[in-house]
Amino acid sequence: MVKDFAVRHGPALRSIAAIGGTLAAAAAVIVGAVLAVFFAATVAVIAVMTSALLAFSGLALRARRTARARHRRSDVIEARHLGGHHWVAYGWNERR
Repeated sequence: MVKDFAVRHGPALRSIAAIGGTLAAAAAVIVGAVLAVFFAATVAVIAVMTSALLAFSGLALRARRTARARHRRSDVIEARHLGGHHWVAYGWNERR
């Protein structure tokens, strides 16, 4: 298409068309490079946010397990059956 245009209009327009094509190609390369850097930065930010999310969820699960373990230990008291209806409980009045 450019060759047909240049053949019909002379060598002066051919050089202008070649310069325009070169400028358009250079602009396309620059836009592609900018987009590549932008998307690479986006992927890096997503990776950092994902690792932070995993770290916080791990900390939350660890805290949950620790809280459950402490809660279970504080609810359990020691009781001994003395016979019949008699039981003796130890540790119910101690604070931990």
